[in-house]
Amino acid sequence: HSIFASNTSSLPITDIASSTSRQDRFGGLHFFNPVSMMKLVEVIATSATSQETFDSLLSFSKALGKTPVSCKDTPGFIVNRLLVPYMIEALRLHERGHGSKEDIDIAMKLGAGYPMGPFELSDYVGLDTLKFIIDGWNEKDPDNPLFTPSELLNKLVADGKLGKKTGEGFYKYK
Repeated sequence: HSIFASNTSSLPITDIASSTSRQDRFGGLHFFNPVSMMKLVEVIATSATSQETFDSLLSFSKALGKTPVSCKDTPGFIVNRLLVPYMIEALRLHERGHGSKEDIDIAMKLGAGYPMGPFELSDYVGLDTLKFIIDGWNEKDPDNPLFTPSELLNKLVADGKLGKKTGEGFYKYK
C-alpha cells in the first residue's frame, strides 16, 4: 500500500520507478531548498502513476502546508527546466564578455525581481550539481542548445570551486 516518491530535481522519475513492479504507486515530490521556507512542491506523475497515487501526493503536499503544482516527468519538471538553462545562459553571456557576473546578478535582481542573481544562485545550488544536471540533460538531448554545457562551469568544477559549500565558486565565501 506504500507510495514511493523521489525528491530528485533532475533525474527522470520514470527511470527511478522502473526498479519496482508497482510503478502505479510511484511519483515525484520535488521540494525546494530550504524546505522549511520554500512553499512550492512539484508533484510529478509518470505515465504509469495512478490517479489515486497522484491525488495522495497532492494531498500530502497540502497537509505539509505546501503549494503543490502538478507536472509531467520532463527534464527538470517546471522550475529547473526553466531555471537551469537560465543559469547556463547567464554563464554564456559572461563567457562572451557581454556582462560581468556582478552586473548580471544585479540586473536580474533589480530588473526581474529575483531574490538572487544567476551566479549567486549557481553558487548556492552547487556548481557540481548544476554541471551534473546540464551534463545529464545534454547526454539525453545533445541537439538541444539549451542543454549545451559551459566551459567556465566545467573549469570551476574541475578546479574544485563548487560554490558556497567549498568557499569559492563564482564568488568567494568566508
